Amino acid sequence: MKKLNRRDFLKGAGSLVVAGALPVSLVKVAFGAGSAKQEFTFAHISDSHITHMGKNKFVRNWDRGLIRAIAEVNLMTPQPDFIIYGGDLAQLGKKEEIDHALELMSKVQSKVYYVMGEHDYYVDLGEYWESRLGPQWYSFDHKGVHFVVLNSILTYDNWTHKRWSKPMDRMLAMARLDNPEGSPFIVGKKQRDWLKKDLEKVSNDTPIIVCSHSPLQKIYKGWNFWTDDAEDVQALLKRFDKVTVVYGHVHQVQYNQIGNISFHAVMATAWPWPYPESYSQAPSYLPKLTVRMNRGDPFFERDATGWQFINVHTGNVDMHYQLSDNQNRSVVFNTKSGRPMDTKFQSAENQIPPQTHY
Repeated sequence: MKKLNRRDFLKGAGSLVVAGALPVSLVKVAFGAGSAKQEFTFAHISDSHITHMGKNKFVRNWDRGLIRAIAEVNLMTPQPDFIIYGGDLAQLGKKEEIDHALELMSKVQSKVYYVMGEHDYYVDLGEYWESRLGPQWYSFDHKGVHFVVLNSILTYDNWTHKRWSKPMDRMLAMARLDNPEGSPFIVGKKQRDWLKKDLEKVSNDTPIIVCSHSPLQKIYKGWNFWTDDAEDVQALLKRFDKVTVVYGHVHQVQYNQIGNISFHAVMATAWPWPYPESYSQAPSYLPKLTVRMNRGDPFFERDATGWQFINVHTGNVDMHYQLSDNQNRSVVFNTKSGRPMDTKFQSAENQIPPQTHY
């Protein structure tokens, strides 16, 4: 991995077990169930936060992150079977932002499956997003693997429908990282009932990949790195041999193992977030398995975003991060310990100190 540069990757992706690029993750799946078992690849892009500044102007840096992801996925050989977009196309859910993001995404050469993020939803409760992209949650089967796309950024009705002076006030309350006026994310009973029914037709040995926006676990409530009914969703997935949850939203390296479920975050195309411990007024449940990567340099807009090579093999996900102006990381499922582990920095003596910024 150390000797693999972008040119080599793009030239030889067809022969790699795993392939991807910032801000794209290309996933090779080689563990389909039953007679339908076939190898295939899919790519993952997330959290572009396209921001409208007025008229035909958008924040250029966020545009460029998404444009770069699209260009790189189009250069991949072979082409992925499809792309998952992990949520937060828009920053404030404006029609102009969603339209602009989808115009950029129209350049990709593969089919795209979309996940809804909170920034896409709370100004009009997803009405415009749905008019362009279809249902907020759904599932599909592909070459022996069952994919589930959830909307994990819903919340309680008494918050959603309280007397907001205007819809944008609700959006702005949910758009904040430090969110005292917000409300915890949920999947919700209606969607959980749908998920239960959807999974009834799936055998225990079928690999399950769940794509959500929020983590489907509880990490830090103040920033909504949190899904309030996460345990109820996990319970529905408990009977399956191998489950992987791939999520966006947190804009950082995160990984965890809860029972049979492996959790992996992907990086954003827009910007990095700090880790929850940097805010000390509320308890953090950052997974103990996660070894924090160096914080992003605020003077370098691409630091702490990076390349992500993802290998999905026998139902387990291995993440290989190549980070701009930062040390590269590999988080690989360890079959002996039964959990994902950082291959280099797991031991405390090997962890690197935070960057010094000037």
